[in-house]
Amino acid sequence: MVIMKRIIYILCAVVGFTAAAQQTPAPAANKSYTIMNATAHIGNGELIENSVIVIENGKITTVADATTVKMQPKGEVINATGMHVYPGIIACNTTLGLVEIDAVKASDDDREIGTYNPHIRSLIAYNAESRVVETMRPNGVLIAQVVPRGGRISGQSSVMQMDAWNWEDAAVRVDDGVHINWPRTFSRSGSWYEPGPTIPSKNYDKQVDELTQFIAAARAYTGTGKKDLKYASLKPVLAGNATAYIHVNGEKAIRDVLGFIKDQDLKKVVLVGAQGAENVTKELVAMNIQVLAGRVHDLPARDDADYDMPYKFPKLLSDAGVLVALENSGDMERHQARNFPFYAGHTVGFGMDPEKALQLVTLNAATVLGIDKDYGSLEQGKSATLFISKGDALDMRGNQLTRAFIDGRDISLNTRQKDLNDRYMEKYSKQ
Repeated sequence: MVIMKRIIYILCAVVGFTAAAQQTPAPAANKSYTIMNATAHIGNGELIENSVIVIENGKITTVADATTVKMQPKGEVINATGMHVYPGIIACNTTLGLVEIDAVKASDDDREIGTYNPHIRSLIAYNAESRVVETMRPNGVLIAQVVPRGGRISGQSSVMQMDAWNWEDAAVRVDDGVHINWPRTFSRSGSWYEPGPTIPSKNYDKQVDELTQFIAAARAYTGTGKKDLKYASLKPVLAGNATAYIHVNGEKAIRDVLGFIKDQDLKKVVLVGAQGAENVTKELVAMNIQVLAGRVHDLPARDDADYDMPYKFPKLLSDAGVLVALENSGDMERHQARNFPFYAGHTVGFGMDPEKALQLVTLNAATVLGIDKDYGSLEQGKSATLFISKGDALDMRGNQLTRAFIDGRDISLNTRQKDLNDRYMEKYSKQ
């Protein structure tokens, strides 16, 4: 009885913890807006110093230089003189909305038991009322790819927008691809607090063979007779209608993956993490393989790697002609996802052009996720998913949002943190 009471208490605390913070999603886009005089960062490498942007019916209908184009403003006029307008930041390879509190199992739903789970869909586990999701918007992170974890094949990801009543409302692209975790060629001995030397993995070849056999069985599956959801779920990937996201690190493993891609005739492949890919760029370009580069704010993956490799890694790939966007898997990945604009900004300090750095988390990310027709840049006809910042959004000092829109809806930028800040600022200002 005591245990049951404790469980009920924890569940009630989780529900209350979430409900108290979540802002009401914005209503349908039924207003027009004209954003005047801001510096527009288009997201495709272009910049308009003094811009005019018109939003109608959730779409961008005008993006122009205000000094050369004379037009009558439509709807609400937003004077953004001295400010900056950006396309919404896109966070790739996250578990946003799948876990609320790591220590509370009832709120943790980012993986399933088993090794091969291509049929598992992150979409239906997504919690649109997550308090963590809410904290993304004030930094301009308005879209995220929500990805399951665990196993050799984790399951299917979906692309979600960050202001919704439920997962149906949040979905931007459903089941965009299947996530495969390539076996590790090397493993670290010891423990996390006292790591030992890196040693070759004894089971690497066996694990690769098992994965190859599973893919072959899925390819041979015809769908007749007894239904097999696992094999059926891989059919879109094998047919080239969905992306195979292969999570892999290390030069040897990446070269093995390239051979695997050729052998399996996979049409749409994205490498995730891809540490060591700086040595395989010619092959990646030749095979038209895109990369979600691992966390920028990280330590080098190898003892002999340059100390600044994580910082300059995206630029090395980009300069070689690889289409690269950023991802953020690892420790505290859900909460750290709000730092995506600053990851892009960090690459600027290591040689990346600022507008190209912005592409890492906007148009490039949209291209990788297959949503670039509607998102990722400020272009006529695209979704009005954008935000206005007082300063440089890739710099935490300048990233101060005044307005944000998702599909033309004027969304709330309030959070529980902001409420607490205002509450205690008021308290201490009276002392």
